[in-house]
Amino acid sequence: MKIRPTASAIPRHRFPVDPWRLVETSFDHHDMGTTETLFANGNGYIGMRANPSEGREAYTHGTYLNGFHETWPIHHAESAVAFAKTGQTIVNVPDAKLLKLYVDDEPLLLREADLDFYERAISFRSGRSYRELIWRTPAGKRVKVRSERMISLVHRHVAVLRFEVTLLDDSAPVVVSSQLLNRQDGEDEYHVKSAALGEGMDPRQARKFDRRVLVPKLQRHDPDLGQGGEVTLGYQCVNSRMTIACAYRHQLETANAWEVETEVDEDLAKSVFTIRAEPEAPITITKFVTYHTSRGIPAPELADRCNRTIDRACSTGVAALYAEQEAWLDEYWDHSDIVIEGDDAAQQAVRWNLFQLAQASARTHEQGVSAKAVTGGGYDGHYFWDTEAYVVPFLSYANPEAARKLLRFRWKMLDDARVRASELSQRGALYPWRTINGEEASAYYAAGTAQYHINASIAYAIESYESATDDQDFMAQEGAEILVETARLWEDLGFYSNHGDRTFHIHGVTGPDEYTTVVNDNLYTNVMARFNLRYATTVIRRLRQQSPEAYQALVRNTGLEEIEVDRWERAADAMFLAYDEELGINPQDADFLDLKPWDFANTPSAKYPLLLHFHPLVIYRHQVLKQADVVLAMVLRGNAFTRDKRRRNFDYYDPLTTGDSSLSACIQSIAAADAGYPDLAADYFNQSLYLDLADTHGNTADGVHVANAGGVWAAIVRGFAGMNDHDGCLAFEPRLPSFWHSVRFRLLRHGQRVEVTVSGNECDVTVLSDGPVPVRLDGDVRTIGRGETVHIRA
Repeated sequence: MKIRPTASAIPRHRFPVDPWRLVETSFDHHDMGTTETLFANGNGYIGMRANPSEGREAYTHGTYLNGFHETWPIHHAESAVAFAKTGQTIVNVPDAKLLKLYVDDEPLLLREADLDFYERAISFRSGRSYRELIWRTPAGKRVKVRSERMISLVHRHVAVLRFEVTLLDDSAPVVVSSQLLNRQDGEDEYHVKSAALGEGMDPRQARKFDRRVLVPKLQRHDPDLGQGGEVTLGYQCVNSRMTIACAYRHQLETANAWEVETEVDEDLAKSVFTIRAEPEAPITITKFVTYHTSRGIPAPELADRCNRTIDRACSTGVAALYAEQEAWLDEYWDHSDIVIEGDDAAQQAVRWNLFQLAQASARTHEQGVSAKAVTGGGYDGHYFWDTEAYVVPFLSYANPEAARKLLRFRWKMLDDARVRASELSQRGALYPWRTINGEEASAYYAAGTAQYHINASIAYAIESYESATDDQDFMAQEGAEILVETARLWEDLGFYSNHGDRTFHIHGVTGPDEYTTVVNDNLYTNVMARFNLRYATTVIRRLRQQSPEAYQALVRNTGLEEIEVDRWERAADAMFLAYDEELGINPQDADFLDLKPWDFANTPSAKYPLLLHFHPLVIYRHQVLKQADVVLAMVLRGNAFTRDKRRRNFDYYDPLTTGDSSLSACIQSIAAADAGYPDLAADYFNQSLYLDLADTHGNTADGVHVANAGGVWAAIVRGFAGMNDHDGCLAFEPRLPSFWHSVRFRLLRHGQRVEVTVSGNECDVTVLSDGPVPVRLDGDVRTIGRGETVHIRA
């Protein structure tokens, strides 16, 4: 794998280590896109990029709402049956972050400002970001400016912005223009156009519209609410017909004389505060903001919701909203924190990644988590398999209710998946490779629709959730129905060999490695399909025995016949898993070992990622991996391989893996730890840990790599602690890197709080709640209760 910079690439004079905050001590416009992402606020529904409150220059002036999108027809130069027809792109919604400052009618412009002091931070404990600076104006007056942002992790539709201005040594007229601005695509106020910020022909970036997306439907101003009145704007997307309303209201605190004027137009509402400011007399403006969206409710009704939301937020008050946020995060960290002894930089980075998972999932309310969550428009805001393979397993042990909502999101998409399977002449359900609204949005079927393995990823997420929670109500209803339809797809998609060996094969699919497409018997796909079939069989038979009424409801909903379950079991038992006796490895697919090896020695680092520099056909002809399918199969279904086979496979595929996928390093770390390569596991872990913080893939500007954040958790818990939750009990195989003294983390399992402390090749497992919790110890299962600890030595 390509060696990428990690912690050493972070300039610590500018980004000092702090265990509970990400801090920036000086402004630099050259990496605005990256820092807009790193300091972004979100709650799983609302996401605000860390643009300056003053607006002006930015990589992307971004505010995003989970699931709020525009559609557009996909035009294929040469179309065919069942090609994706409808593209979907998340919409950059009206921007409420703007609080433009003028002193003596001179604007604060960060790139040009004479700053005596600057600090920006986002706190993982409070869930708030702030920026504080002292600006020496062109007239020589010193002005202290502090801005804060909080998107509520408790209240889905609420954001609170605070802007405080204090003249330090002289009086002056101060103007603050608080705005709600709908920027049409292609119209960005001082958009930084720089290759250094990641622009170019990159398919990972969001689509840009060349037309109006949001049609104005409503403008309201109630002058009697707050200072400057309450403003509400409403819109509807041209094609998707989704509707949105957004609103703001202010509270102003100051001893200075002031006045305010509000103007409301279709695409811009602004409340302009004019203050006759005296030295050491603070001006504090609190801006309550709300957004509501819908697939069908008219904008006026959404506007009414906005008004009620702001009423409640103002009545609750800023102090109480802040306290609720901190209480939510206290509970989150109590269930999910990872404490590292011996590496302060890693401690900060781990918590930053875990905080991103909180911001991505707290208030999805049965929407998905997109590849960039709500921190940017990368990948058009689409939901992929990443959520189920990397994010749901973490949430299942840290925030089970959030995990359940994500699985219900997939269940609600099941009818669309049934339609998609029918379009491809298959039974059952086929989930779209990338989507927002449930329709397939991937125009390139070879690396899109052909990735049938998304079905098995959803089944894997269900298994992870069941193992962590034992939520049999979910399993009896939504879980079982998904498993029936995904198993049907696999049994229908595959076929039995006609060469007499009665093995079951799956042809014409693409695995997670998108550098090898539309192949036969992709090992990852076959391993995961076999798991999906067996898991569905187990769950359905258990349901039939233990919950006859729920089973009959499932039969009515799906038309399930008992003979189908028997066929799934036979197909799983006959699944073909290729093995090369000479090399002692599992070939990635039927033809992979016949391909020409890639010339890594003569591929300069500037040519990575390969997908941006080589035609796909060039890549497809070679043994070269974006991420290692076989290695991922071993990590997700380790019990399908002997330890010796896992090590041999890793040894073969690791040198062929470019790591061009952000999902690669964390998985390579887990596999390297399992294979007995602790130093290599640590190297890969660091690549994953600092992927966004050091912008090692060069596209953090387009949003956080949320799945990788889940992979960081997995690399510690499943990699270094060696945890698995198979066979109804927890098991550990600790193998901590030597440069860490210890790692301590917590889990929720079946509602019980468990704390695990790992040091070297040993770990202690302690139950913090009532118990009991079954733990495998020396081959036996021991049940432990409150306050009890078991010691495990690898």
